Amino acid sequence: MQNDRAEVSVWTWCSKWLSKWFSQYGFFIVLMLSLLAIWETIVRMGWAPSFIIPAPTAIIGSLVEHRRLLLTIHLPATFMEVVVGFVLSIVTGITLATGMHMNRSIEKALYPFIVISQTIPLIALSPVFILWFGYTLWSKVAVVFLIAFFPIVVSTYDGLRQGDPEQRELLLTMGASKWDIFCKLQVPLALPSFFSGLKMSVVYCVVGATIGEWLGGSKGLGYFSRRMSSNMNTDAMFASILLLSLLGIVLFILIAWLEKRFGIRRHRHGGKRNVG
Repeated sequence: MQNDRAEVSVWTWCSKWLSKWFSQYGFFIVLMLSLLAIWETIVRMGWAPSFIIPAPTAIIGSLVEHRRLLLTIHLPATFMEVVVGFVLSIVTGITLATGMHMNRSIEKALYPFIVISQTIPLIALSPVFILWFGYTLWSKVAVVFLIAFFPIVVSTYDGLRQGDPEQRELLLTMGASKWDIFCKLQVPLALPSFFSGLKMSVVYCVVGATIGEWLGGSKGLGYFSRRMSSNMNTDAMFASILLLSLLGIVLFILIAWLEKRFGIRRHRHGGKRNVG
């Protein structure tokens, strides 16, 4: 009897979750399935050569065929590059944004360099990183870091500048220090901008890792895609591209989930303080 109740409750929860999810993304799902069906039909009818753009079923078949190589060697390598570069970007971005916010001289000295760093093409810098770090993890991490830290710096810095002057004056009259104002007022107000920068940055990390592997790597999804492209194996090339896209989507959803959970928790704590 208890097992039946447990199964019913699980089924009810799954049904509610699926209905809610479909109500939000149902149009996207229908549109995506329609586009895939059109894509499959065009290739199957011979209107587009399969060696230029393979059918979706051929891509899935190639993914299944190379699953062991892709999922145990190349995907973990790319994931490691993305994670290391992303963590370094977060630490550096928060440090630079906080320093520029706290000290006007630091802002004047560093902000132009931060902007200039984004004007240099990564294609030109990747060989330099390979010369410095060799064909190791760090040459790819350097590319990831260079492309990913900028959104975090700018979004965090702009978020810290959004402090409410009236609330700031209120805290000052209550004897709050500059550090208290920073922690209790400016940091909470900067969190939405900070998470927006994180969501952009984590997607750029995947792009940066792919570029680094294309230009100089011995493993990773970008390296696998380049090798399959040179062999004219478009099915396998698109399979690696599919995995790269899924990796970016999953990481984006993870950051969005953290933003939502942290926002709900902060809102509840704030509500409790207001009630008290």
